[in-house]
Amino acid sequence: MGMLGFYFLYFIMLEIIILISGIINLILGLVVLFGSEQKRGRVAFAFFSAMTFLWALCNFFLYSSDFPIFVRLAYSAGALVLTSIIFWVLIFTSRSKVKKYKSISVFAIGIIIAVLPLATDLVVNNIKKNIERGFDQDTGVLFSVYVIFFLFSYFFVIFKLGRYLRQSSGQERSQTRLILLGFSLYVGCSILLSFILPLFNYLKLTDFDVPSSLIFVAFTTYAIVQYRWMNIKVIAFEFLAVLIMGASLFEVFIAEDLYQRIYKTALFLILSTLSFFMIRSVLNEIKRKDELQEMSNQLAVANSKLRQLDKAKSEFISIASHQLRTPLTSIKGFGSLLLEGTYGPLPDTQRNALEKIYISNERLIQLVEDLLNISRMEAGRMEFDFQEAQIEDLVQEAADTLELSAKAKKLYLHWQKPSVALPKLKIDITKIKEVISNMVDNAIKYTQKGGVTVRAERGSFFDHETREQKNVIRVSVSDTGIGMDKDELENIFNKFERGKDVSHYHTDGTGLGMYVGKKMVEAHHGKIWAESPGKGKGSRFVLELPVG
Repeated sequence: MGMLGFYFLYFIMLEIIILISGIINLILGLVVLFGSEQKRGRVAFAFFSAMTFLWALCNFFLYSSDFPIFVRLAYSAGALVLTSIIFWVLIFTSRSKVKKYKSISVFAIGIIIAVLPLATDLVVNNIKKNIERGFDQDTGVLFSVYVIFFLFSYFFVIFKLGRYLRQSSGQERSQTRLILLGFSLYVGCSILLSFILPLFNYLKLTDFDVPSSLIFVAFTTYAIVQYRWMNIKVIAFEFLAVLIMGASLFEVFIAEDLYQRIYKTALFLILSTLSFFMIRSVLNEIKRKDELQEMSNQLAVANSKLRQLDKAKSEFISIASHQLRTPLTSIKGFGSLLLEGTYGPLPDTQRNALEKIYISNERLIQLVEDLLNISRMEAGRMEFDFQEAQIEDLVQEAADTLELSAKAKKLYLHWQKPSVALPKLKIDITKIKEVISNMVDNAIKYTQKGGVTVRAERGSFFDHETREQKNVIRVSVSDTGIGMDKDELENIFNKFERGKDVSHYHTDGTGLGMYVGKKMVEAHHGKIWAESPGKGKGSRFVLELPVG
């Protein structure tokens, strides 16, 4: 192979490398423009990438044609590249909107510098074809201005990125560090190849000035993908679409006749249109996914704050309840002594007033106890004293205690005691007695005619998890009262929840009894639920506790 053949292959390889570097820059710019999650500066970055592609294209034609104009165009495009990267860095490193006078000044200076080598001989002149280097040219009187502009642009960008790096933190800092490193390496190569080596008349590597921009492209691409400027799926999809459109466009240029050219042009337009709509569809899908992720993150933060508030609320309730219980217990004790006549006989008017005070105090004590139970359960501090007990004894005690309340309302209270003793249960006697008493008391409160029936029986059910038949004891409290609809049945065991119309019959309820009772029963590995055929048709509450 002769020297001429060597230079021919050299320039072919150089042209391919230059063109590839330009295409990669253009693709990256389009991806950032249409697929970036970070909106700030993406148009400016896309413009910078387009100018880099234009610069590479001018250098490509500089080596593949005999027209000196491409030398001037390469110098002009190089000035536009630096102008666009200055503008992008101003936006990227700005915490607020870039002022108009800065934008106008940057573009004005850049366009002036770009026009000088294109319209005059003041930067380069005497351009001649050289088989070894593409073209030779002499420098003009303003070439030094052109060089100063390049050097100023390089160091201005490095200075802005460096200062922004010091002010950044976290992911933003890591991202900026990569971009700064990539740009610094690119600048180092560019200065070495275009300025330092030519000073020593070493020109063999000068042609690799354009491909050296791939260093910056590589680092920026990594920063984009690694730190989620955009979705990697979008990059892959758009890159594939660009390759398909490029292949289709290439087919247009190599068409053998007019018919094939029209056909392949139409195919190129169809593929381009379909690619555009598919890319937009993918971007919309990713945008919706990101919005859902953002909403999920916000909900997670809100839930965390709500848990903290709920914990603070529970602690406040616990402290307040403890402080209230002591004086209420004192009121109950002294009230009981007064009613028993320990401090002497009371007139009927005073006794009636004292009885009302005593009853109201009892309600307050029950409310405080419910609040304390809730705070203990939510904090995981509820203590249980499990002992063997006969469930019939607890039901009998509740029925005896509430019998007078039923008679006062002219209601019957039937306790259908089983004929055969039920198995003993290991339970917290005080808490289960409280649950049963609450069930019977509620039935009496919300029944106006008829009465209440209490049953205790042995039953069984098939546990699908363990695949075993399990024995239970059920206590059911049925009434002929106001009944409940489906919504009330679902919510009756929620905190502070009462039936829709119960306030017409009983105004003093808090909606805590059933909630506390359910939590206590669940701690015994049991179940409690309510049944009702509907409004005005009565209700049935069922307590189920496991045997053994």
